Amino acid sequence: MSATVSERSKAGANGQGAVPGMAGIGHRPITNDGPVLRAIGLTKKFKEFVAVDDLSFDVQQGEVLGFLGPNGAGKSTTVGMILGLITPTNGSVQIMGTDLASDSSIVADNVGAIIENPAFYPYLSGRDNLKAHALAVGNVPESRIDDLLKLVNLNERGKDKFKNYSLGMKQRLGIASTLLTNPGLVILDEPTNGLDPAGQREIRAIIPRLADEGHSVLLASHMLHEVEQVSDRVAIVRRGKLITEGSVDDMLRRGGYIEVVVPDADPELALRAIRRIPVVEQVTVEDGRLVVVAPEDAGVAINRALIEQNMIAGSITPRHSTLEDLFLEMTEEPPASA
Repeated sequence: MSATVSERSKAGANGQGAVPGMAGIGHRPITNDGPVLRAIGLTKKFKEFVAVDDLSFDVQQGEVLGFLGPNGAGKSTTVGMILGLITPTNGSVQIMGTDLASDSSIVADNVGAIIENPAFYPYLSGRDNLKAHALAVGNVPESRIDDLLKLVNLNERGKDKFKNYSLGMKQRLGIASTLLTNPGLVILDEPTNGLDPAGQREIRAIIPRLADEGHSVLLASHMLHEVEQVSDRVAIVRRGKLITEGSVDDMLRRGGYIEVVVPDADPELALRAIRRIPVVEQVTVEDGRLVVVAPEDAGVAINRALIEQNMIAGSITPRHSTLEDLFLEMTEEPPASA
């Protein structure tokens, strides 16, 4: 991503990171006092079925949190509770430090969301559709519409009728409509569903820009590649429970390893040499190569250990797991007992 979370937060705090033309809208200002969104012990039961189970996570100012889980993991139910559309069985939601149960207006003032497909008038242009939404919201200057069309790369197609837009263009216009009130939090629930690869790429390009402009983004998705590309942190859920949470970089390092090939030596001898290195957690031999679980910068120590034992490495290559590898490992259902 083009900026760190701290850089985005600083920009949002001093006003330099706001969406152009967005000042003075009557929404509650973004502050650095705490998370923009905090879910605390959220639980939702539908009779005996537990859709969300004691779920807690935060979304910090100016970051993209990928809310990742397989279909049926409870993502949409969680989003519904955050928006005040579903009443939690237990737990609470705080937006901008205010408890949703005590002030439901906090959502309208500070949250923009796209749930499924946004609704627009087919025979109006994209620009006129935004004008109609702006009239419904109230106190939105027309210059803001121009700024938003530029933000979502529709400024050259703003006069075209909505019915002639591609699915990707329609979804981008939907994102623009959520920004009319300059919300502190933007929620995107499966924003690329049904889009072709070009449309998915268009949406992915916009998401980091939202964070760069000072918005916090909750991206609920089961699209691993999408989440890995645009998120700062990831929260993975399965059956309504939080399985793990952390930065994308940390997650990818969890499953990393170093592949070592020693072509002219017995792999078992190389294994014993490498195993003595203090930072090495584990060494195995697979198909004649050594798989070393160790920090990425352990290559020098590995090479030295081999040379001391009169062995020469043909290659020492750090390998990284993908988010997909980690996701499948953590969300795979255990086999049913006989």
